[in-house]
Amino acid sequence: MAEEKILIVDDEEHIRELIKFNLENNGYKTICADNGLEGLRIAKEENLQLILLDLMLPGMDGYDVCKEIRRDTNISTTPIIMITAKGEEFDKVLGLELGADDYMTKPFSIRELLARVKAILRRTNIKPIDNSYNFGKVNIDFEKHEVTKDGEKIDLTLKEFELLEILIKNKGRVMTRDFLLDKIWGYEYIGETRTVDVHIRHLRQKIEADDKSPKYIETIRGIGYRFNSGD
Repeated sequence: MAEEKILIVDDEEHIRELIKFNLENNGYKTICADNGLEGLRIAKEENLQLILLDLMLPGMDGYDVCKEIRRDTNISTTPIIMITAKGEEFDKVLGLELGADDYMTKPFSIRELLARVKAILRRTNIKPIDNSYNFGKVNIDFEKHEVTKDGEKIDLTLKEFELLEILIKNKGRVMTRDFLLDKIWGYEYIGETRTVDVHIRHLRQKIEADDKSPKYIETIRGIGYRFNSGD
């Protein structure tokens, strides 16, 4: 059985109980919060493997909770799935911009939620074959999930790290957006290639000397991306 601990932050009691029941039936440990401030407190105090975060919360909304988590170096890499009744593209993109790893719109099926939870936790527990990789002034420790630039730590979200890892391990090969969606997100994500583009832009801002003229992550127009070591 799984031993991962998952935080559920949602102000609707029936939603919390539904998610809690199904997660615990699948072997996960759960903690619940009905507001953003309480959710943030628990995120800082507990050793969590995943956070399910509603956007429309009392006290502090999900956007602000996400921002605070990503600013805290102790918990900044904790995966976050945003859950909300909002379904507009703007809301999805904003959630990804703030560092969410995934986004689900209510109503959703429990089967889909479990599939996404399992996919994220499965990838978190996978240990890569090669321990480290260097390019330019950037060093990556795959085992520790740490990235440094000029000797200083760079905070990447789980999805950003996984995206960088798969690009590096397929160095010189063109990775299509659909391929990256399938491999990184772990389920069918038709029509959401903007998800990849948002994460690529964040990666470039963090690792490239000039993210407007990237040296390492190359755009292959109309297809996807390719990693170049710059050698």
